[in-house]
Amino acid sequence: MAAAMSVSAVVPPAAAVARTLLCVPATARAPREMAAEVAAAAALGADLAELRLDRLAGFAPRRDLPALLAKPRTLPALVTYRPKWEGGEYEGDDEPRFEALQLAMELGAEYVDIELKVADKFIKFMSGKKPENCKLIVSSHNYDNTPSAEELASLLAQIQATGADIVKIATTATEIVDVSRMFQILVHCQEKQVPIIGLVMNDRGFISRVLCPKFGGYLTFGSLEKGKESAPSQPTAADLINVYNIRQIGPDTKVFGIIGNPVGHSKSPILHNEAFRSVGLNAVYVPFLVDDLAKFLSTYSSPDFAGFSCTIPHKEAAVRCCDEVDPIARDIGAVNTIIRKPDGKLVGYNTDYVGAISAIEDGIRATQPTHSTTSPLAGRLFVVIGAGGAGKALAYGAKEKGARVVIANRTFARAQELGNLIGGPALTLTELENYHPEEGMILANTTAIGMHPNVNETPLSKV
Repeated sequence: MAAAMSVSAVVPPAAAVARTLLCVPATARAPREMAAEVAAAAALGADLAELRLDRLAGFAPRRDLPALLAKPRTLPALVTYRPKWEGGEYEGDDEPRFEALQLAMELGAEYVDIELKVADKFIKFMSGKKPENCKLIVSSHNYDNTPSAEELASLLAQIQATGADIVKIATTATEIVDVSRMFQILVHCQEKQVPIIGLVMNDRGFISRVLCPKFGGYLTFGSLEKGKESAPSQPTAADLINVYNIRQIGPDTKVFGIIGNPVGHSKSPILHNEAFRSVGLNAVYVPFLVDDLAKFLSTYSSPDFAGFSCTIPHKEAAVRCCDEVDPIARDIGAVNTIIRKPDGKLVGYNTDYVGAISAIEDGIRATQPTHSTTSPLAGRLFVVIGAGGAGKALAYGAKEKGARVVIANRTFARAQELGNLIGGPALTLTELENYHPEEGMILANTTAIGMHPNVNETPLSKV
């Protein structure tokens, strides 16, 4: 494997990829409730359920496992008994845990997970008694970071050397580009026909859970509902199926998404994925939590990463990152839409000013009907709060419509810079508190204040 490469080089051929399974963790504290969770997972459309034995209170293997694994079962079972030192809750010795896992195998569990650290010890404990119809998953979990490509390759080799039927590597993203190294591992394993579960935890690793079918992951996890996650930033199974259309994702799927920080509040994935589904487009739209825009765009440089919406705080940086910028976007100084052309060049546009200004105009016309073709913003006082990318777009659009634009910002220098560009006065937010309003004035908040979930917050005190 190469030491470093962009995702442009690692999309597998379609013929090489089997369908990625959807596994729902059952995390209840009592066996009866855990069985009910498995039934609910089956109703959602999951392919298998993970029985997290370490979550059960007062777990007694010979009492509880026969009921949990009784046949006929609604779903195949992946049995996990995770110790605390690997992120689970079991705090006892290895031998009782090994006995429980071996019993699960004997009772017909389709999969059993054992940690790399004790895999050789567990395999020796089994003494060759693993049933043929049970697949052994040997797993490694890193809750601190995602190792280098070389270190991941070495880890993969260590797990394979145990004789694992399926490799599992879970790491933690400190930045979204970390996920690209996991995608490399997935594709490498596809080429070598090695079944692998490769996932990256936390918000910056979220895309690994949605896009793993594109790169050949054996399975992905989706929680039964919010609050029942078995790992950080695990999506719900319902969202994977109904929002991200995970059953339709494959090697040829085009990837689009919204770049921002924060980005988890965005409703764009719901809107765009439904649109893709309605027209039969083989594409998926995901949230990209990005810290360094230039690094992100150069890492995910495949034509399959075909386009992006761009939101706070990257709209101005996007102008510098694009190979070509639409004249209006350049005049505004902000890009909110990036398209990757077939030759790899990035082209930036700004649609904020059209969308936002049109919506404001429509709102005014709905309450003040008129037959005039002139914009209802003409001559109207239009105060823009915020001097970032969205603020620039609204100020530009309002000015084009003939409004009298005033810029207010937390830092006066930024407000003054934008005010000079569009020919309007600048204020600090403190000065705006004492600003004399006039009838029909528009107050447009383009800052992050008031974004979901803090929808009741405002940049100004409420009167």
